[in-house]
Amino acid sequence: MAQHEVTGSTGSTPRQGHRFDWWSTPGKPGAAKRSARDRVGAARSAVPAQRSLQTPPQVPDPAIAEVYREVQRSDAFQEIRRDYRRFVFPATAVFLGWYLGYVTAQALAPDLMRTQLIGPFSVAWLLGLLQFVSTFLITWLYARNARTKRDRAALGLRWDTQDQLR
Repeated sequence: MAQHEVTGSTGSTPRQGHRFDWWSTPGKPGAAKRSARDRVGAARSAVPAQRSLQTPPQVPDPAIAEVYREVQRSDAFQEIRRDYRRFVFPATAVFLGWYLGYVTAQALAPDLMRTQLIGPFSVAWLLGLLQFVSTFLITWLYARNARTKRDRAALGLRWDTQDQLR
């Protein structure tokens, strides 16, 4: 499977009828017999400079971890999370209800969905296009909600946290 018959007769290709091994390195016959693990190991050892640039994983400083735990327990952080949940959970429920209503109507009321509204557009087309509109509307509402209610508070909390870590 790794060997193919080469039939070309140009100066850079092997002579006609010669078996070409895709895995061998020029000048090293039998390289195809090496396992994939050997090839990967050889490739890794060929790049020692890149491996030395990696830093070992750092053990988190207990004092830093405690600062973040304090922030998580703070009233400001809990208020940011509450504001997030107050928007995201109802918005998700409304969108899923709207989507499942569309799918259910398609399955249970096909005659209603086939009703022509304007020209070739039916109720199904209108509701399907409104799915896109509702997606963009919810995205815009989410961004506005984050900008007006959570971003400023989160930025203040971030600055306070960074001050504590200095």
